[in-house]
Amino acid sequence: MPKIPPCPRIELIKKLRALGFEGPFSGGKHSYMRRGKDKQIIPNPHGKEISSILIKEILKQCGISVDGWLNAN
Repeated sequence: MPKIPPCPRIELIKKLRALGFEGPFSGGKHSYMRRGKDKQIIPNPHGKEISSILIKEILKQCGISVDGWLNAN
């Protein structure tokens, strides 16, 4: 399985948009993105990169494959 590198929040948002999500929208403590009826909370790392472990968890919750993530532009 290919390794997922950490990425900044803006890149996470860009890739999720390429995979069909809309947003981010403001909500509670964290913003979120939507795809149909699915809602995914977006972490707010305050200037740091989002770890590969957290990205894998987000992908799992969204039903996105690692290959789909790596090929998203």
